Amino acid sequence: MKPTAIVKMKSLVERFRNNHPKFSMFAAAASNYVGVGSIIEVNIQDAEGKSICTNIRVTEDDIELMEAVKEFMPRK
Repeated sequence: MKPTAIVKMKSLVERFRNNHPKFSMFAAAASNYVGVGSIIEVNIQDAEGKSICTNIRVTEDDIELMEAVKEFMPRK
């Protein structure tokens, strides 16, 4: 990844955190509950009320990715 892309990504993440502080707090709290075998479910509802939902069962590889993402994200 190019250094300029990393700087841009950090800026976008910071803006997301500022725009959605409750989500950041939820994600931080939820990270204490996620482990191998946990199920993460995502539900998206559009402005018209239609929704789509999926889930994953967390693996060791997923935990490794989550830890790497945590290291990349700027802390508040």
